[in-house]
Amino acid sequence: MSEPLVTYELDGRIALIGLNRPDKRNAINDAAVDELRAAVQRAGDEADVGVLYGHGNNFCAGLDLAEALARATGDKPRPRRGKRHNWHEVFDVIARGPIPYVAALHGAVVGGGLELACAAHIRVCDESTFFGLPEAQRGIFVGGGGTVRIQRIIGYSVMADMMLTGRLLTAAEAERVHIVRYIVPDGQRLDKARELAARIAENTHDTNWRITNVLPRVNDLSHEDGLFMEYLNSNLQRPPEAAERLRDFVEKRAKPLVPPGEK
Repeated sequence: MSEPLVTYELDGRIALIGLNRPDKRNAINDAAVDELRAAVQRAGDEADVGVLYGHGNNFCAGLDLAEALARATGDKPRPRRGKRHNWHEVFDVIARGPIPYVAALHGAVVGGGLELACAAHIRVCDESTFFGLPEAQRGIFVGGGGTVRIQRIIGYSVMADMMLTGRLLTAAEAERVHIVRYIVPDGQRLDKARELAARIAENTHDTNWRITNVLPRVNDLSHEDGLFMEYLNSNLQRPPEAAERLRDFVEKRAKPLVPPGEK
């Protein structure tokens, strides 16, 4: 029996989803997208938070170029009818689905790998990680939602530079342009991602859903419409758990906030 292209493990309330083509630097082909779709759908049903990571020495080197070449030369037939790009469909389930995702990054995070990483809500990388968008050097264009997600994170000028020149960013440079929020020593990215996921799982499901689904949509609205959307969401009936948590705070049972650097 062949190894799965995407692994899945449920650890308490956290779903661990791993890209598993290490000999191909976890490049994504159609079969891997299908397995990823099944994994994120399962995670949405049974987990509170998901963690994306890569087996082997890299998170993901992007599109499987052998499959892309077969499609470009007609050796792999295109769909008979136009339909939504399968990457768009799956990455949207990650970005705006029922649960938040943390991406644990290392090695190559390039092309479609960066597009997948940017579908997650929080990104952690170790010091070995490098980031790039080499599509222009291959004669192709980004196709996994990068024009929307990556550009909104890093802005046009940084993305244009990466695409036009093929420039690779180090972990420190990626942090400066907001691709990642946390950098850890080599080998510690998955531990840090799981730590963050456990913290996120302590929130109510309703609050996490609003942060991952309402907040990005507000960003697309005008000033007045954004404030109106915020008003609607702030004044919707809250679940009973919200009242319990507010009461815990008022009655001093809640965990206190600790400033950075203090224990």
